[in-house]
Amino acid sequence: RNSIEKFGPVRTVKPELVFEIAFEGIAASNRHKSGVALRFPRINRWRKDKKAEEINTLEDLQQLLTQYGK
Repeated sequence: RNSIEKFGPVRTVKPELVFEIAFEGIAASNRHKSGVALRFPRINRWRKDKKAEEINTLEDLQQLLTQYGK
């Protein structure tokens, strides 16, 4: 009911809630469509003060990968 798209086990949902994700490391990945893998990701907190339009993008993650990744 909440899915916008379905591709195998992957579901796309309407972006509404914003969560802060913490992780131990970041690495390039050929296995993931994004090209990025987070090491030990976890939800840090629910950001009720943020709107979906304010989130960090994949480009932001790729910048982190350039600075700190393996």
